[in-house]
Amino acid sequence: MNCPHCGIAFHWNWHSSGLGFAGWVSYVAFCPACNRPILELTDNQNERFRAYPTNTFRKPAPDEVPSRIKEDYEEACRVLPISAKASATLSHRCLQGLLREQGYTQKNLVDQITALLGETDPKKYLPSVLHDTVDHIRNFGNFSAHPITDQTTLQVISVDPGEAEWCLDILEEMFDHYYVKPTQAAARRVALNATLAAEGKPPSKP
Repeated sequence: MNCPHCGIAFHWNWHSSGLGFAGWVSYVAFCPACNRPILELTDNQNERFRAYPTNTFRKPAPDEVPSRIKEDYEEACRVLPISAKASATLSHRCLQGLLREQGYTQKNLVDQITALLGETDPKKYLPSVLHDTVDHIRNFGNFSAHPITDQTTLQVISVDPGEAEWCLDILEEMFDHYYVKPTQAAARRVALNATLAAEGKPPSKP
């Protein structure tokens, strides 16, 4: 997992202790990079949440990401320390919206992912590492089993905190693949064509 203070990934070694009242347990881990503590609590209903820090170290979504998708992603980041389930639910909707924009209009996320991974158009292939990462989403508890459409309310999805954070990591990789890199490539093409035009040469082929 990533440190909520500095963003460095490390293996969390939790130290637990009772708090002196029924059912409550505290868990403390220290980031080896910045040496700052992370405190989580489990209440008497066995619900676990982060008490400190209340933030999650996440960069804002790139400007190239459409506003609705960006809003869901950034809200998923904000609520992660409070509720992994709520964060994963928002990530679920965010990913569904992203895939729908790419032409995968199936109502269920698992069907969208299946269509994406079975893509036959070479121009739409995912890089192999991202392909394998996206495939793992189908193993996240009930993450891919619930359809979310504009006509349905958000459904709470059962995942653990590590899975919820990984969902955000996957979304960041998807943003880079579908929005950032194409925009950068288009900008490079415009600059190249301007140079070619100045030299009296024909524009580059797309």
